[in-house]
Amino acid sequence: MKILMVCLGNICRSPLAEGILRSKISEKHIVASAGTISFHKGSPPDDRSTKIAKEYDVDISYQRANHFTESHLEEFDKIFCMDFKNLEDVLSKASFEEQRNKVALIMEEAGVLSDEKIEVPDPYYGDMSDFENVYQMLDQACEAIAEKYNLK
Repeated sequence: MKILMVCLGNICRSPLAEGILRSKISEKHIVASAGTISFHKGSPPDDRSTKIAKEYDVDISYQRANHFTESHLEEFDKIFCMDFKNLEDVLSKASFEEQRNKVALIMEEAGVLSDEKIEVPDPYYGDMSDFENVYQMLDQACEAIAEKYNLK
């Protein structure tokens, strides 16, 4: 299975989600990430994302920001978005119902049904406690996804 994680700039949330899921699943599955804006294309993850991941023995330092394009809708089996705006941006590029059916909010896909927890907040303007919160949310979501799709 090929899974894509999507956030705004692909330097905070989606690199974490990529790294966390990759650490939980078999190597035969592919996990990548992208951002809906191209501003950070080619940049490494935010230092705070790299730091929090490292605290949990997840290495994301090698990742580089990628820009989401229509081709991702063909290439990937599942596309998980961090928030409603990312979801809207990704769905706006979908040409077919089959493509739209590949796309979901990551926390909703993971079975989180609480309105206040369904979006993964962008920690970019926050501090390390915000990155810790995002890590914990994504860890929960990635564990649920790994189980749901039998990816281990």
